[in-house]
Amino acid sequence: MTEQPEAILGSTKPYLIRAIFDWCLDEEQTPQVMVDVSITGVEVPVGYANEGKIVLNLHPNSVRGLELGNEYLMFSARFAGKSEDIVVPVEAVLAVYARENGQGIVFQADGSGITPPSPTKPTKPEWQPVKSAAADKAKPGSHLKIVK
Repeated sequence: MTEQPEAILGSTKPYLIRAIFDWCLDEEQTPQVMVDVSITGVEVPVGYANEGKIVLNLHPNSVRGLELGNEYLMFSARFAGKSEDIVVPVEAVLAVYARENGQGIVFQADGSGITPPSPTKPTKPEWQPVKSAAADKAKPGSHLKIVK
């Protein structure tokens, strides 16, 4: 029997972005994304980035035409009163979180998504019987007799 190659799975990152976005709305919070503007394909207004990053508000009241796809986040938003089309490759998203409490997910800076914990083999717990006070007082042996 030949060994099957491991299936190449798509990134979980766009799904996690959508999940935190939905959670924020359910909790009446403001979903925001932090974006690395140095990534190829990022289209945001010039001058709004700080130290190579920009935080974008994704709340439906703040944007128009929001698309949270597997490859890109796209929408229109107003910056200083001017409507701007925003395009963000999913790989450029550094974090997605609620503005009000900061809860969400921070991704690795290299755009590869979060690092899952390495799988470890579960260890069998050491089992030892617990002695109770009643067990200490019990008589050794049984009160039953074998009848033939």
